[in-house]
Formats: sequence, C-alpha cells, structure tokens
Amino acid sequence: MTKHIVLKTAIPGPRSQELLRARQAAVPRGPYNITPVFIARGEGALLEDVDGNRFIDFAGGIGVLNTGHAPKNVVRAIQQQAEKYLHSCFHVTMNEPYVRLAETMNRITPGAFPKKTFFANSGAEGVENAVKVARNFTRRQAILCFEDAFHGRTLLAMSLTSKVHPYKDHFGPYAPEIHRMPFSYCYRCPWGKRYPGCNIECATFLEDFFKRYVDPQTVAALIVEPVMGEGGFIMPPQEYYPILVAICRKHGVLVIADEVQTGFGRTGRMWASEHWGIEPDILIASKSIAAGLPLASVTGRAEIMDAPMEGSLGGTFGGNPLACAAALAVIETIEKQDLAGRAAKIGEKVRDRFEALWKRCPSVGNVRGVGAMRAIEFVKDRATKEPARELVNRVVRLCYERGLIVLGAGTYGNVIRTLMPLVITEDQLEEGLEVLEGAIIEAAQALQPAPVETKVPAPIVPRTGGEGITGIV
Repeated sequence: MTKHIVLKTAIPGPRSQELLRARQAAVPRGPYNITPVFIARGEGALLEDVDGNRFIDFAGGIGVLNTGHAPKNVVRAIQQQAEKYLHSCFHVTMNEPYVRLAETMNRITPGAFPKKTFFANSGAEGVENAVKVARNFTRRQAILCFEDAFHGRTLLAMSLTSKVHPYKDHFGPYAPEIHRMPFSYCYRCPWGKRYPGCNIECATFLEDFFKRYVDPQTVAALIVEPVMGEGGFIMPPQEYYPILVAICRKHGVLVIADEVQTGFGRTGRMWASEHWGIEPDILIASKSIAAGLPLASVTGRAEIMDAPMEGSLGGTFGGNPLACAAALAVIETIEKQDLAGRAAKIGEKVRDRFEALWKRCPSVGNVRGVGAMRAIEFVKDRATKEPARELVNRVVRLCYERGLIVLGAGTYGNVIRTLMPLVITEDQLEEGLEVLEGAIIEAAQALQPAPVETKVPAPIVPRTGGEGITGIV
C-alpha cells in the first residue's frame, strides 16, 4: 500500500509556527482553529502544509470538499469564467451561470413539482432567506426547530442553533418566535425509550407540542437537518420523518430541509432527505455546492418561492458567476463519477471499522451515520453515557500530529465525525482509518485502561435499502 502521509517536521512545523504568531497578532481569537498548520496546496483527499508535511483529510473543510481539493474540471470552469468577467451583480445585469445553476438545482432536488431557486453566499444566509420566504408565503411568524441543531452563526440562524457555548454565549438577545422541540436521538432518547418499542414518540410528540406550546396556525415552517451535523451526526429511524412531515402538512406548516452539510452525495444519495422519502417545501444547500467558493442555494416549490415581492430577496454577491460556474462543474462531477455511490461504499467500510472498534473499546458509546457521514460518540462509562469530551480533544490532536485531519462534533463535544472527500482513494481511506483507530485506542486507554471485548447488540436504527443507516448502542 502506498503511504500518503509524509511528516517532515513536528506538527506544527517552523513555518506554520511563524504564521501562527502572525495570525495571533492580526486575527481575533473568535475564529477558532482546529489544526495548527497553514496549508500550501491540496489535491483530492490530500493536503500539504507550508512546511512540506502531507496530511490525509477526513474533514474536507467541514464538509465542503465532496469533490476533493482543487478538482481539475472545477478549477478549469473557474478559470474560464474569470477570463470573461468576475462580477456584475445579478440585480444589475444578469449572468447565464446563475440561471443555468438554478435550472440544475430545480432538477436535482427532491420532488417532481415545479421549483425555483435563488442564491446567497453561505449556509447561514440560505437559512435566513428560507425563513423569510416561508414567513412571507404563509403569513405566519413562528419557526419550529430542534435540540442539537446547527443552522449557522448569523442572528436568526444562531437563534435556531441549539448549542450555547461557543455559538450563542453573550450574543443575545436572540430572534423571537423560535420554538424548539427534542430531536430523535435514539442513543440519548429524551423519552427514555428504546427503538423500535417506542412508537416513534419523538415524531408523534409534534401534535402534543402544538397543543402545549405553540398554535400550529402561527407556525410558518419546521426547519431540520435530515442528519444533524454539528450536533453529532444524529439521525432518526426510518419512520420518523414521514410522521413528522404528515403532521406539518395537516397544519399547513412548511418543511425546510437544511442540507448544507448533508447534500451533494455525502450520505450515499444526492440529498439526505431521499433516505426518508422527504420532499421538502424548501431545501437549503451550501458547503460542497461549489468546491470551496462561497455559495448557497435556496430551492423550493415555485408558488412558495414566488411569494416574496420583486426586490425583496438577494444581495450584492449572491450567485456570483465564478461560484455558479464552479457549482455547475461540481454537480457534473458528482453525477458523472457517481460520487453518491462512492459515498455509500466509503460508508460501508468506515461503518464496519467503527463497529469493530466498538467491540474493542469501552469508551466508544455509539457509532452511527449514513454514507460517508459517520460518527463515533465517546463516553466515560457506557452505563451512564457520561460524555467524554476530553477524549475527543486528545484524538483530534493525536491524529493531526500523525498526519490525519479529523473533526469533533456534538452538543457535548464528545463526537468524532468523518467528512472525507468522496474522491478519496482506497489506500488513502485505509491509511487514514488506521491512524484514527490508533489515536482512539491510545486516547481511550489513557482515560479507561484495559479495553474489553463486547458483544454488539442489534442496531437500534435499521439498515434499509442498502443505505447503511446505522446506530448501535
């Protein structure tokens, strides 16, 4: 097997240390940095830093690089567009890439009904605009969201987000008319039940929620990540969304799918919503849409999207022609190379390795995920499920010191998640998994010596249709 990780210095190396000092002097502490290196170049699933160290990337710029670092056809599309013009503002003079990309998003998003799309610059902007559209169409103000959700850092998106530190601490007051209910978190069921003998109370509770907390006739929309991203890749059982959506339809509440992290093939389908047969009224996409250029899309039923009056949506840079050209090339790559199918195969391998690790390591409390969106939740004790945040911090550090970039996640900060580029080779995937497993075992032994073999019970979330939806307790 070809070795892809190359470490020429300790991490961080001398040049990265020099730049880190400059960063500390020039940039505020608010923008947190996970890995203390500065990148010089990237290709596929590999990154090289300014000291010549080469890393395997299991983070993908937080799920932005499904097509990998610097994909050649995307770079070429950007170059060709840049030679023509960089910007005009769609509100002043229109550009063809914007319209062609809108047509493409209307085609590839779930639902056979007529759709329309407009563009913003980031996932948070997409969320803000989706809520604006929903409120305008329904003439209602309230928005329903979930515990463990992350929707962005702008004021409304932050208000929808369910984690105080670091996202909301001392940034209030928050936006009004936000109502939050528990999500379907089988490993830590808010109702203390166990699937499948729970009657999916987490979904049917929505009717009770409407009776106890908010009149559904005042609710414009329910917004949900089909798989919770920053919350720790939490995913509900197969029955959950059909029940939830049916209740929303009954009361005229729109369904907004935040597919910012889950979209563009990551879960083994183009959209995570497809695993549950969801056809959202509005779908928000960003991150991997343009291989790293800032862009977000808001796609919805045509009659909903046409509700806001002319001039009420948009922004100076939304739908920048460079980003739209890149996005068209990204989608072409995903479809031609069947990267959703590749994600499913990556996920099968990662799932099997994580489940084997569960048997060996008592600190692994839960493994879950779908496609190439996989996570391990760490605990100090499997009986109490006390979160082991410090173990995750140690794993992240051990990994980057050994040439692998990984991310933490979770409301309690006790989850490791994988968001590797979908173009990762088998050799790179294997090498990265070996580094990750070694780091986990070492970190877990420091916390909880003497790992034991354990029998794995049946998954609490069934695998359906070969999609690899799993979660073991």
